[in-house]
Amino acid sequence: MGAARAILSDQGPADVSIQQITDRADVGFGSFYNHFTSKAELFEAAVADTLEEYATLLEERTARLDDPAESFAVGVRLTGRLAETHPEVARILLRTGMNCLHEECGLTTRATRDIELAVAAGSFRVANSQVALAGVAGALLGLVELTLSRPDGAGPEVCEEMAELMLRMLGMAPDDAHEVARRPLPGEHPVTAGTATAAPRPRAGTEAVGFRPDAGAPPG
Repeated sequence: MGAARAILSDQGPADVSIQQITDRADVGFGSFYNHFTSKAELFEAAVADTLEEYATLLEERTARLDDPAESFAVGVRLTGRLAETHPEVARILLRTGMNCLHEECGLTTRATRDIELAVAAGSFRVANSQVALAGVAGALLGLVELTLSRPDGAGPEVCEEMAELMLRMLGMAPDDAHEVARRPLPGEHPVTAGTATAAPRPRAGTEAVGFRPDAGAPPG
């Protein structure tokens, strides 16, 4: 699996022989066919494995957040950092393209969940979560392409700006989107022994983010 992921990351599956795969993995043909019936099946499994790793990464970083809009924004910002933190995942995600929407994996399930929860909480306004997911996926792929194409990285401010734009695309009031997209990322300031744990943040759109009757987001 590691060899298949490396090939996907470096060059893609086209014109790669099973011999090249087994050589890179340092295994024989017999070992290959004990696990997979074809090269296509191997690469499908490698893509699924990568998407699950990506989903697990996001889930672990957002597990303590109770605001689905913030959880969504954190996911966008962490995705923008993949080129720096997990370059193999970033390249495979880009090669997978919009096909990731059709994968039955934790990634699409998680994204749809956050969108629907934020709609229920009054933070997002979308009529169809699947249409929203398609728009989100396209924007995220654009962000990954941008960060991979810049040797010096895109910088956190680019990821924050993209998160803000996507929050607004999904119906969040501009002031709220700006604030939510720039909250400290969970895990960047670990709590040390003897330090009190910060109270959970109220969801976006309430008084914690300066709710105003004309801001466009209903009170909680």
